[in-house]
Amino acid sequence: MDLTVVAYVIYLLVSVALTIWVARTLSHNGRIFLADVLQGNEKLADAVNHLLVVGFYLVNLGFVALYLSQDDEIADARGVFEALSTKIGVVLLVLGAMHLGNVYVLNKIRRRGIMEREQQPPVAPQDWVAPAVGA
Repeated sequence: MDLTVVAYVIYLLVSVALTIWVARTLSHNGRIFLADVLQGNEKLADAVNHLLVVGFYLVNLGFVALYLSQDDEIADARGVFEALSTKIGVVLLVLGAMHLGNVYVLNKIRRRGIMEREQQPPVAPQDWVAPAVGA
């Protein structure tokens, strides 16, 4: 069997497995964070979590598929390892960037929610004062 094809198969297996593992880990551990961001609305947190996972799969698996092609033919085992280390390294960097992007956006949403909750006065107004005329 051609070593380039072997590298393709290994690359696909490892990249898809890593994508699935990262998506499941983020989904499982991100659910609590989403519930906080969405002020305890569990159904909405689950729905957003599922949508984020689907988007994560689409972007990352699409990238894995686009990055599959190899320009140079692989001649030996060393070439297989070099090609795989480059390709899998780039996939890991993309997975990490996607994760950081998701956390950044969710953190901004969370902070906005905290600011909105803090802007409401702790005690309702008890009186009204007319504006001063001519001041």
